[in-house]
Parts: sequence; structure tokens; C-alpha cells
Amino acid sequence: MAEIAQTPTAVQTVHSRFGKARAGDWALIIIAGIGAAIFSVPLIFMFSTSLRPLHAAYQLPPAWFPTEFEYQNYVTVLTHRIPFYMFGLNSAKITFWVTVGRLVTGSMAAFAFARLRFPGRNILFGLLLASLMVPIQVTIIPIFLLLSKIKLVDNHLSLILPSLTSAFGVFLLRQFFMTMPQELFDAAKIDGAGPWRMYWNIALPQAGPGLAALTIITFNQTWNDYFTPLIYLNTIERMTLPLGIAALRGRLDSGNPSVVMAAVALAILPVLILFLFAQRYFIEGVTMTGIKG
Repeated sequence: MAEIAQTPTAVQTVHSRFGKARAGDWALIIIAGIGAAIFSVPLIFMFSTSLRPLHAAYQLPPAWFPTEFEYQNYVTVLTHRIPFYMFGLNSAKITFWVTVGRLVTGSMAAFAFARLRFPGRNILFGLLLASLMVPIQVTIIPIFLLLSKIKLVDNHLSLILPSLTSAFGVFLLRQFFMTMPQELFDAAKIDGAGPWRMYWNIALPQAGPGLAALTIITFNQTWNDYFTPLIYLNTIERMTLPLGIAALRGRLDSGNPSVVMAAVALAILPVLILFLFAQRYFIEGVTMTGIKG
């Protein structure tokens, strides 16, 4: 009888915990929704401004949505005397090779740090992490002098070669490789597999989320890079999209701000499309890199 009397209490306790868990989930969803709305405000205003006529671009207070839709702003970007198409191709070329280079070199180095045993491994990895604390502004002058001596200034190789590897990429993939079961690699060793085969046949096929995360991060960083192309590139034929957008602003910001916003909207489309297609792998990759150190 005592057990029967306690049963409703136990059920009530379970329902209470379930209700609290659901309330907590809804609270997190509401907070995340508010945060997403706040972060989407600049994007909404950017697309809104890109559709305004020139006289409405300077309107104060600014309206959230245009009353006149000026689609000609996008046509102006594509037909402007500043070659927007060529800037896009230059950015695509540089971004492609930098992304591929970081995936190859980062995954190889990360596998070596995660699964191979060699003298000084932890010291080298510590030095690699220490390099993350050195800002690019500190090293830009010696790198520029070196590239100038080998005649690579005003060449896309000056942006590609120094960026083919990344300490952050090595760290990200190393943490991901550390989450893989050691039994897989032990079984491969018993079957006679060497380091290269373990990397190519075991580690790499399972590293999809980590590689997707590094791809998105590298693509976004390289595509939107303004500082290094400004230093290394001189001629308009080799400039990238961020430099082209700055050129659209005109001397002393005399350009049409609506046209500039239209150019920005076109420039961020590849990043948005890539993230929308790979966001699941990106979140999984970033999450799993912190499971095991």
C-alpha cells in the first residue's frame, strides 16, 4: 500500500522535472531568437539601403524599409567603370587556393600532432599556439620585404603563399582528431597500416565536420580580407572585392551609398550560401573540437 501511495508523487515529480526542462528549453529558444533578431538588424538595413534611391540614402531618421525600390543600384554595380566582375574572380581565385591549402596542410599537421609520437611534439604544438597571439600587423613588414625581394608584390601569390597554412586550422583539426577512438588506429596498426594510410583511410573520412568548419572560417576570412590585399596589391586588375567596394565609395566618400550597399550585398552572398549549406557540419565540427584536449 505504501508503494501504491508513493506512485502519484513520483509521477508528479517526473512531470514537474519535464515541465521545468521544457520551460528552460523555451527560455533558451526565446533568448536565441532575440539574439538572432538583434544580429540580423545590420543585414536588414544593408539590403534595405541597397534598394533606396540616392536622395533617400541620407534620410534622417533612416527608414527601415524603402518606399521607392531602386533596383538599378545592382545594375550600376555590375556595369560600373570599376570592374566588379574582375574583383569577384580575383577574390574567388585567392580564396579557393588558400582554403584548399589550409585544408591540406592543416589536416596533415593536425593528424601528426594528434596521433603520431615524436620528440618535442608538445613543445612544437605549444609554439604553434603561441603564434596565434602574434597579430598580423607585427609580421606584415618583414613578410612584405621578403616578398618584395622575390618579386611577388602586386601578385596574387603574395596573398596565397603566406596563407597556405594556419595555426588556428591545425589547432581546430587536431582537437577534432583527438576525439576519434584510439582503437581504430590500434586496429589499423595491427593490420600493418602506416601513418599515411591511417591519415587517408581512417582519420580524413571521419573529419568531415571539422573540415567543413575550417572551410567556412577560412572562406569567410579570406573572402572578406581587406588589410593584406591593400598592402600587397597595387594595380586595379589584381584587386579583390573589399578593395573594389572601397573604390566604389569614391574620393572622400563621394559615391552613392546605396550602390555601395548593393555591392556589399552581392559580395556577402557567397558566404551566406556556403554557411547555409554547411552550417550543420560547421556547428558539429566546432562543438566536437572541445570534447577532448
